[in-house]
Amino acid sequence: MELEAIPGVGAKTAAALHELDDPVATVESGDVAAIARAPGVNEARAARIARGAIRRRHDDDGRVLATDRAREVYRSAIDLLRERTVTDYAAKRLETFYPSASTSRIAEAQAFVEGAMEREPDPAVHEALAGVKPLIDPPTVRVRDRCLATADAEALARAESAVPELSVETVENARDISELARSYATVIVLDESFAGLDVEGDVHVRPDALDKPAETVPERLLAFFAANRERLEAAAAVHETANLSPAADLDRLRDALARLDDDGTVVGDGELERLTAAVDDLDAAVSTAESVADDRLREAIRERDVTIEGTDFLSLVEQGARVDSLLDRELADEYDAAMARAREHLADALRLEPEEAELADRVFGDDPSFPVEHDESAVSRLRTELAAARDRRAARLKAELASDLGDLREPVEELVRDALELDVELAIARFARDFDCVMPEVVDSDGDGSPGPSGFRIVGGRSSLLDVDFENVEPIDYAVSGATLLSGVNSGGKTSTLDLVALVVVLAQMGMPVPAESATVERFEEIHYYAKSQGTLDAGAFEATLRDFGDLVEGADGRLVLVDELESITEPGASAKIIAGILEALDEQDATAVFVSHLAREIRDAADFEVAVDGIEAAGLVDGELRVNRSPRKGHLARSTPELIVEKLAGDRDTDFYGDLLEKF
Repeated sequence: MELEAIPGVGAKTAAALHELDDPVATVESGDVAAIARAPGVNEARAARIARGAIRRRHDDDGRVLATDRAREVYRSAIDLLRERTVTDYAAKRLETFYPSASTSRIAEAQAFVEGAMEREPDPAVHEALAGVKPLIDPPTVRVRDRCLATADAEALARAESAVPELSVETVENARDISELARSYATVIVLDESFAGLDVEGDVHVRPDALDKPAETVPERLLAFFAANRERLEAAAAVHETANLSPAADLDRLRDALARLDDDGTVVGDGELERLTAAVDDLDAAVSTAESVADDRLREAIRERDVTIEGTDFLSLVEQGARVDSLLDRELADEYDAAMARAREHLADALRLEPEEAELADRVFGDDPSFPVEHDESAVSRLRTELAAARDRRAARLKAELASDLGDLREPVEELVRDALELDVELAIARFARDFDCVMPEVVDSDGDGSPGPSGFRIVGGRSSLLDVDFENVEPIDYAVSGATLLSGVNSGGKTSTLDLVALVVVLAQMGMPVPAESATVERFEEIHYYAKSQGTLDAGAFEATLRDFGDLVEGADGRLVLVDELESITEPGASAKIIAGILEALDEQDATAVFVSHLAREIRDAADFEVAVDGIEAAGLVDGELRVNRSPRKGHLARSTPELIVEKLAGDRDTDFYGDLLEKF
């Protein structure tokens, strides 16, 4: 699939998608989170791209939602589903479901939804999902204790692109590499021509280093797991709570995460902690060791019987008098003891190993002085050795941990994706339970294989769009094939019936369950739903409306047309004739249409074919309130509200006036 062939994907977006590891497979998967990993692509944009890819895959170029009101019904349906999600991902992922005229797309969506409806919503899983989010790619980690080296300009460019975390240095010979080894804890040479190189320092010749990033720069993988720790732990908890089979070994994952700090460093290794503390505490430990030696010498000087009184001697020393010869002659043993105590304190404070302690011994020389002075060059050498040991230890531990985590990289992607997809499935399951939904049958004909319009058949349908508690919504049975007028009293539920029909058809062609006991829906190419006009239109608006219907009746095959009180656009007499003409054209096209109208009798009289008329029948007025049978009655012209009121008055009043009025109906 060419990315730019996807609807809505231009050159700039395609370039961003190409930054993904496998852009075509990622886009075709419909994984909104994975698509959103492309630079500059947010989840909303990713959902549109995924939807476009689905359309492309199913050769689904049509637009089923042909009017504003049809699109409003779709948005309302999506909102009802989105309200039942926990994660932002699931809310965006549901946007990839749309009313389709493609048989294959509807079947694909239905297969997913049928599996989702088998899920049992669990409050504990709902709570666990709150912490799940799509995985993120952390910023590039800059590693300063390691470098790559090469003598090849092409390899240099490739290395800078493949491993931006490390410095890439140009070398010509072994001397250059030796120089780098004095500046970096580890040098990785990319050129095989340097194999067998023998230089001082931690130098490795690895021609395959760029092909094994987990070994070359383990910080990249560790940073990924560190940045996503909470998301991974949440996804693991979801799998355990929901009894899902995880793609990754959760015990192994948790063990590896426990060895990783939030900044991507390795924790829990005593030797690394010792070396890190030794480097950090070196200056303080040297200063304290000097104080220990000074205190020991002060005590010795005070107690020592020398030619000069001890207190006078001490005063001279502290005033800066030259005393190295005096110390050497009079206090040699005490000075050696003080130096030994200083060296011992330094080694103990930093917990130095024997070979490290040998370097520490050089910090305090044998030349007498008071106060005691350390050798800064020896301290610097000790610091360099400790830091190099620390960095080598850290690098080895990072490599080991990255090796443990390396084969978990793809499984944890699946682990999180499965948890997020579970939220999508549970939202659908909750929707189906909350509104007593069933999977509808979507057909291409009457259902018996014969050609001709199928229309729709809804049994026990209840609209979830009404502003009342769903359990209080009265169920409706309604079926239409062909062009039909729907009559009935004011506030009898005609508009609600149209909304229900639109909702059921939209959900069915999304592949979603519908709020009904059962439903069969023709696979419509387009859904045209026209809401009630707000008042009589002026001449210009009236002409524009007629143009819309003129375009509509040209080739209306496979269309569902729902119209609410079109007669309000102009005078009743003219409206009846216009509606009759539109119905005639739709009937010739074998379209499925429901026109709600109070002019059913007039329209039927004006039409040149036998217009089907259904009616929402009112049972009468009880205490001033209308009692209605909400399911439309087939082939029945329903009485109007004025007729019911006149009928009630005729029965209540002993006068011929109301009876005469009633006869006029």
